[in-house]
Amino acid sequence: MGSNNNTGLIFNIQRFSVHDGPGVRSLVFMKGCPLRCVWCSNPESQNSCPEIAFSEERCIGFSTCGRCQEVCDKSAIILYEGKIRIDRSLCNNCGECARVCPAQALRLLGQYVSIEDITKLVEEDGAFYSRSGGGITVSGGEPLAQAEFVGELLKECRCRGIDTAIEITGFTEGEDVYKACRYANLIFYDIKHMDSDKHKTLTGASNILILENIKMVSGRLPTTPIIVRTPIIPNYNDSEVNIKATADFLIDIKSVQSYELLPYHAFGESKYKQLGRELQLSGLHPPSQECMDILSKITRKATYTNTN
Repeated sequence: MGSNNNTGLIFNIQRFSVHDGPGVRSLVFMKGCPLRCVWCSNPESQNSCPEIAFSEERCIGFSTCGRCQEVCDKSAIILYEGKIRIDRSLCNNCGECARVCPAQALRLLGQYVSIEDITKLVEEDGAFYSRSGGGITVSGGEPLAQAEFVGELLKECRCRGIDTAIEITGFTEGEDVYKACRYANLIFYDIKHMDSDKHKTLTGASNILILENIKMVSGRLPTTPIIVRTPIIPNYNDSEVNIKATADFLIDIKSVQSYELLPYHAFGESKYKQLGRELQLSGLHPPSQECMDILSKITRKATYTNTN
């Protein structure tokens, strides 16, 4: 099944979040992202298809169980040095092994859902939204990779009186940005580096389209506030020159409400092993508080005026 405006591919829904928008929120994580940030903490968000994750420490052992190998018709489950391994070149991510795994050592990450599936779940927490001013935030991955579905989801939420927010990288064609964002009450927008060449080295793509699109969004949706974020990755984009260049660029974008810096964290490192991948920045430590304080002073010197 593919994604369309009625069906979307997600990898998680996190309820009762107090981040990523006002009040208590439900975070919907869309699967698929065109960028490959070397520090990505959600590698399960990158591919636009369901995929198998394997947590070796949860596996009860081939000699005790072995159900996964029995149901795999691609012979992708192999025994290596007495332990289960997945031959990723053979695996078609059908999910049968995860279905029969009693210890949940194998999990299928990614499921297709309808707009009704999501809104029904979100509305269960309606009391918390009304008391706190919360709602739904669509994140990723990159929600713009499923722009039509996300746009229709946010439209339906708005019709039901649910506050809406979206977190995007801005790396897609402008019309898809508009489709996904036009029913958002708040837009979170990532700008990872102002130097295009360094941006390409760190993410696999130039930042030209990203910078063009934030100006486009502000122009076409002038009353929708934008909060810009930069993940601070030590030794990669944490220079004062880079942060000042970003802050200076944003001053002329009228609907930018604020500029936030997010310190790198290593919470996602274990996920790479579960997916059979390697993290390029393994062992990287979060930025120091001193570094964050210095960079935050730069952002505070810039003044942003929201037209709302």
